[in-house]
Amino acid sequence: MPEYGVAIPPLVQRIRPAPRGRLYGGIAASLLYAAMTAFIPLWWEGYSSASRVVSELSAIDAPTRSLWGPLGFVWAVLMAAFGWGVWESGGGNRPLRVAGGVLLAYGLFNMVPWPPMHQREVLAAGGATLTDTLHLVWSAVTGLFMMTAIGFGAAALGKRFRFYSITTLVLLVALGLVTGHDVPRVQANLPTPLVGVWERLTIGLFLLWIAVLAFALLRRPAGGRP
Repeated sequence: MPEYGVAIPPLVQRIRPAPRGRLYGGIAASLLYAAMTAFIPLWWEGYSSASRVVSELSAIDAPTRSLWGPLGFVWAVLMAAFGWGVWESGGGNRPLRVAGGVLLAYGLFNMVPWPPMHQREVLAAGGATLTDTLHLVWSAVTGLFMMTAIGFGAAALGKRFRFYSITTLVLLVALGLVTGHDVPRVQANLPTPLVGVWERLTIGLFLLWIAVLAFALLRRPAGGRP
């Protein structure tokens, strides 16, 4: 419906005004997780962010486990709130509503404490238990949530955002393959000089996508006009 001589694209007409407070949760969640991965390692002397994976910060008997747990829960709450906000913003835009629902489920899933992995030395000595297997399952499930949210989000907000989302997906798959190659070396306590770099790039790409989606929805005025 034209207004002031400007035609509103059909896709924009199907998007409700953004619940702005909850959408800011996506930006806050991204910043919090980035801060967690940057500063919590400072409490573990000898921990290398380049050669160790993020999950080792919450491993059984890790000196940083007590810090990671509460902050991780706050992050999950912020992510769930963001997913709720995206879902509410969707209106008649089904891909956006699905993406929001997936992000809400992703946040809720991460509120449940992850089964922790053991430290590398324990794994290499044959000390792995069910919790280590479940940790890998939890990782796979969260990865599926991430990819699904980006996939539906790609169809929600126009060509530029679609191209950006598809590029993000391709990079996530590539980095995931590189990171996965080092997983057996982590379990065998062998050198993994760059596994932390690849994993943090993977996480960073997803957090950046979350922030871009939040900004894209927040840029729409309260009336939902372009």
